[in-house]
Amino acid sequence: MLLSALLLPALAVTPTPESSVLNQPEWPVAIRLEAELGTLLPVAHTIQFGKDGSQFDYVEEGGQNNLFPFLRFDASLDIGKRHTVRFLYQPLDLRAEVTAERDLRIDGVDFAKGTPLDVRYGFSFVRGTWLFDLMPDPRREASLGLALQIRNATIIWSAVDGSQRVDERNIGPVPLLAGRLRLPLGNRVWFGAEATGFYAPIKYLNGGSVDVEGAILDASLRSGIALNHGIDPFVSLRYVGGGSSGTSKDGDGDGDGYNDNWLHFMALSLGVQLR
Repeated sequence: MLLSALLLPALAVTPTPESSVLNQPEWPVAIRLEAELGTLLPVAHTIQFGKDGSQFDYVEEGGQNNLFPFLRFDASLDIGKRHTVRFLYQPLDLRAEVTAERDLRIDGVDFAKGTPLDVRYGFSFVRGTWLFDLMPDPRREASLGLALQIRNATIIWSAVDGSQRVDERNIGPVPLLAGRLRLPLGNRVWFGAEATGFYAPIKYLNGGSVDVEGAILDASLRSGIALNHGIDPFVSLRYVGGGSSGTSKDGDGDGDGYNDNWLHFMALSLGVQLR
């Protein structure tokens, strides 16, 4: 009853630009703020540091066979009727306490079977995106554009007693392609999709200083309700995946620079957009 009392007044009138809590129709720009909260499921994730290193399966032996909190924050500036500039912050920091199920060699460091380990995989990132809307109808959007993502990687294996430790850290830019779609499904309900990604086997395009094969895909399907005052609650199903393979000395590790790191994550979240 309480939920109905809150939603029915908001659904009583078709949303108009004048009802926005953030913007006025006469402004040449419009602000959008967006946040998501949900859960993240690692579907598959393997990594290898060093050409003679062990391939480590985070899901099977690294504590990622679990659900993790998922957060996402996005701010956009619509310029005129066609251009949008977005800024995204995506925290991603997965930690677990496990016991080595076999002898492991990681970046030249040996961990004996049975060693209690603190394992951390941090890959938070920020991303700036420019989009151009191909559809003049304000209720519909089909945008294409470019993005620049800054990765902030912190990857750690540490024996609980401190006797052995591998600590890999890396910051680097990654250029991407971006697209976004939003279509009305009736008067209030809308459907959306977005994808940002790139495949780069070429020197410099993937943010490394040597030839490294890399790929990123951040894609989602979502559906929401356009309420009054520019408030849009929505549900989102997202895939975050990619990785890299090759030799690079961008990181802080002491090994030979070889890494092979591929992940596939799914996230289900509830979000709200203020526009």
